[in-house]
Order: sequence, then C-alpha cells, then structure tokens
Amino acid sequence: MQLSKSEEELMNIIWKLKKAFMKDLIGAYLEPKPATTTIATLLKRMTDKGFVSYNTLGRSREYFPLVKKKDYFSKHVNGLIKNFFNDSASQFASFFTKETHLSKEQLKELRQLIDSEIKKK
Repeated sequence: MQLSKSEEELMNIIWKLKKAFMKDLIGAYLEPKPATTTIATLLKRMTDKGFVSYNTLGRSREYFPLVKKKDYFSKHVNGLIKNFFNDSASQFASFFTKETHLSKEQLKELRQLIDSEIKKK
C-alpha cells in the first residue's frame, strides 16, 4: 500500500520524531501549518493503512511508525523500477545517471557503492 503526498510528508515527520503527540506533529510543520483536523484525518488514514499506530495516554495519543522508512522507500523504488523501467535495474540506472545531471564526483561515489555491493555478493 502507498501513501499520498500529504501522508508521506506527515510520515517523514513521524519517522524523524520516532514518537509524537499531535502538538509535536503540528509544531514540525512550516507555516502555514495544516489544521489539526487535517492532521487527524491523515493519521486516521495512515493508521487504517497500517503505517502508524498510537498509545493512548490519558486523553492524548502518542503516535509512532509501524513501517521503517528504509522499507517503505525500498518498496517504492522497486515498484518504480518494475512499473516504469520494465523491471530492469540497468534501465533505471541509465535514466538516473543521465537525467539527474550528477557530477563526476557523484558518479564516482555511485561506482564505489556498486563495486562494494558486487564484492559482498
């Protein structure tokens, strides 16, 4: 299951804070801050999707992530490769390296990462 852009924005805040009450979430947004009801609606949807849960403490809820950021984005990137690049990592790599206008130094760093992964396998 995937998050909407607004849900992803809120999820990034929750991943960063690890645990947060509503006031913490609102405080993490830049101006203009979304309404409390908007954040509550997003949290409800994200809870229903299984991305977030909460502990009830008195009349407050402390929210926390159920999904790790790395796992979410790994699945997202793999879906992009499958759906937009014919399940070809090399097509994705070709597009990524050409269309993102990486510097020579950044390309060298990528090569080092790839070489390191090859050695591990």
